[in-house]
Amino acid sequence: MLTIKELKIPGYEKVIEGKDPARGLHCFVAVHSSALGPSLGGARVHLYPTTEDALQDALRLAKAMTYKSAVAQDGLGGGKSVIIADPHKSKTPELLHAFAEVIDSLQGKYIAAEDLGSTVADMTLIKQRTPYVAALASLESSGDPSRFTAWGVYRGIQAVCEKLWHTKSLRGKRIAIQGLGNVGSKLANILFWEGAELIISDLRQKTIEDHVHDYGAKAVSPNDFFSIECDILCPCAMGGVLNPETIPQLRCRAIAGSTNNALSDEEQGKVLLERNILYAPDYIINSGGIINAAAEFESEGYNPRFARDKVNHIYDILMEIFKKSEEEHLPTNVVADLIAEYNLTNLIGKRKSKINFK
Repeated sequence: MLTIKELKIPGYEKVIEGKDPARGLHCFVAVHSSALGPSLGGARVHLYPTTEDALQDALRLAKAMTYKSAVAQDGLGGGKSVIIADPHKSKTPELLHAFAEVIDSLQGKYIAAEDLGSTVADMTLIKQRTPYVAALASLESSGDPSRFTAWGVYRGIQAVCEKLWHTKSLRGKRIAIQGLGNVGSKLANILFWEGAELIISDLRQKTIEDHVHDYGAKAVSPNDFFSIECDILCPCAMGGVLNPETIPQLRCRAIAGSTNNALSDEEQGKVLLERNILYAPDYIINSGGIINAAAEFESEGYNPRFARDKVNHIYDILMEIFKKSEEEHLPTNVVADLIAEYNLTNLIGKRKSKINFK
């Protein structure tokens, strides 16, 4: 039997916990803000060590989604959901249908999409029980968002190169990618063709072998990733990886990856600034996926060219952030937050028309 309990969390519009032991579901859905539009965020499937870890991840990610959409001005708010389960063993149609019923209870306040541990195929199953799903594999929808996320990270890396070396060219740059999932693998492909020298790290040996073969990449163990000497470090896996333990090990000029909540806490941005390591704020550089998903709610319908062109602006946003950071001697993550908060306060980018859920 499905039970849904609301949790009162200060600073969040709505947070619910869903449980259905018979169908294997235990999840959290967090809506941080819908000031600019209904909240959209990925449905993450992960076997968290504790229930509290899962809740905190949902809360952190939901707030990041609010800021991400606020800066991107995509007419959406910020939300996130997490399912406590092994995505390789426990993700059944029954579990996903139960999860869909939890989402449906919010009546459009939260829209789900693919995320770590979930797929476009999963979203199709969820869509069978609720209309509040985006990024489906259909002619009307935007499909797999990872190619747009990867493209946005690439444009962010170009901004980093322009700032540090006064060129957009990546030729000869040593770029280390941690995590070769949907986004990391697509990013590796783009960077290879742009002439970068790739360093890769992943927990899956076969994935490592394939990328070494296809791209002439150098493989490093996960334990050695943060101490590898390179030009740009690209974390593309789980969050919290830039912390007091890893930052002292860094031997790079910049960090620009798709990981959500890469900093373990806001103070680490200041540490990076003091070490003269340029940081591309995560929710700016990885916003390509949400920009693409939001494009399917345009009044004219989804157009991938419109989404691509809007994702290209990630370059311009980062160049503005880098400039303000230098002028005001503020960490780049603080500058990004100030822009997001200004847009939220002044309702810049607020959705003008209702979304018609089919």
